[in-house]
Amino acid sequence: MSVIGRQQSSCVTVRTLPSSSLSRCAHGSASSEVATCGTPTWIGRGFTCVCFKRKGAYEPYCITLSPLQEERLQRLKHRMKVYFDAARPDHQDALRALWSATYPGQELQGLISDQWKAMGWQGRDPSTDFRGAGFISLENLLFFAKTYSTSFQHLLNKQGGKRATWEYPFAVAGVNITFMIKQMLDLDSSKSRTFVGTVFIQMLSENEWAFDLLYCVAFMVMDNQWLEKNATYMEFNDILKSTREQLEKELLSDDVLRIEDMPSYSLLC
Repeated sequence: MSVIGRQQSSCVTVRTLPSSSLSRCAHGSASSEVATCGTPTWIGRGFTCVCFKRKGAYEPYCITLSPLQEERLQRLKHRMKVYFDAARPDHQDALRALWSATYPGQELQGLISDQWKAMGWQGRDPSTDFRGAGFISLENLLFFAKTYSTSFQHLLNKQGGKRATWEYPFAVAGVNITFMIKQMLDLDSSKSRTFVGTVFIQMLSENEWAFDLLYCVAFMVMDNQWLEKNATYMEFNDILKSTREQLEKELLSDDVLRIEDMPSYSLLC
């Protein structure tokens, strides 16, 4: 696997992406070890300058986004900028939909209720827990509940494995996972500064819901590591860090072109 080796200036040594997304970089220099392009050049609506290994040598190329990738990236960025607003009817409906998907057949007493604590929110009002990650964290949970209901229920009910006495709160953990993925992919920036973010953007052409799929994989990886390390709630941040490291490693694998190609995708059912 040829992934990031050494990094210098704005360019990184990375694996080859589809040639249709590349154009030869008109600036910078390259060597057999590290390629350096100085200040990145941004071409129109394109992406940043990165260096790809081609036939044993590193040559500078610039990634430009296809119209489809650009459209989906902008749509995802827009989703990430939406704060949860408890006064918005559509946000209220999304909360009710999450409840229905999580506890089918069980009536919700209200958007502010002690019932929410059973899902792993910090208090009676789940809207207060969305501040760090925004509305997309609720969308991620809802996507998980509807798309992979068996896995979702498995994690919600802490089934399987030797569980800690002091477990992580399911829903709040989900919000933290959304925030972690946003940071890992650097999608809050106007232009991604990480190669893993660049790789992910390429995946958007394969599936518009790549972010939500990655979220589901990340949740499974986090719980799997939680069990393997016999972790407790006080170690949650360490588990989240190791989860990120595993996700980055898998995303940067040469044979991973879609979220579904990630080895950890097999954890979902």
